[in-house]
Amino acid sequence: MYTGFAEVYDQLMGDVNYDAWADFYVRLMAACGIREGKVCECACGTGSLTLPLNRRGFQMTGVDLSQDMLWIAAQKARAAGMGIPFVRQDMRKLRLHRPMDAVLATCDGVNYLLEDQDALEFFRSAWNALRPGGGLFFDVSTPYKLQNALGNQLICEDQEKITYFWQNRWSEKHQQVEMHLCIFVKNEDGTYKRIDEEQKQRAHSLQGLTNLLRQAGFDHVMVFGNGRMEQPREGEHRWHFAAIKRLDPQELPQL
Repeated sequence: MYTGFAEVYDQLMGDVNYDAWADFYVRLMAACGIREGKVCECACGTGSLTLPLNRRGFQMTGVDLSQDMLWIAAQKARAAGMGIPFVRQDMRKLRLHRPMDAVLATCDGVNYLLEDQDALEFFRSAWNALRPGGGLFFDVSTPYKLQNALGNQLICEDQEKITYFWQNRWSEKHQQVEMHLCIFVKNEDGTYKRIDEEQKQRAHSLQGLTNLLRQAGFDHVMVFGNGRMEQPREGEHRWHFAAIKRLDPQELPQL
């Protein structure tokens, strides 16, 4: 996953407001008592959210399975004068040298965990990586979005330097969407380079994720709507989760 695709990922995601996304995570972590400290972002990709969070004062570490994505992230951090460590790891087997104040998995990272056991392994590894009082924060595309907005859709776009065809297929049986992308990148001489990418995302249920988080050891689980510190609405496209590792129930945040 994300080999040749890594070189065009930032261009395809150019309309995403990462600063606003970072601001929301800052508010979400602050509401749970985490206003500074060490943060590990899993499935960090090219670091588009890692860098803004570093600018906001957090000591960031980026983790991803794709070496190509990490290479781009490291180049962006270096150009910005940031000494952010980027480490190639499977988020299900997270191993860090020191306890974290927060672990993040943004931009559908958990959707790529296709089985309950995969999600449970990630949640357990995040729990082990956190200090007492730390939190796991992540977002997922909802079942509604994957089935209705992405499933069985053909999405095409012709940009100045990139043209892509994005064909999706929804599987009701597996609660997954299969995504097939064919991307043509314009070279300097006017020819085109073709990149083919295939991905799958799982439509995890809200209750299913909540149960897995509790099974992993998290004492307090909260769910919010897309970019709002409010409960999810019907037809929501994105859920944000906050799961707190607390040893004393009296220390739980009151939101």
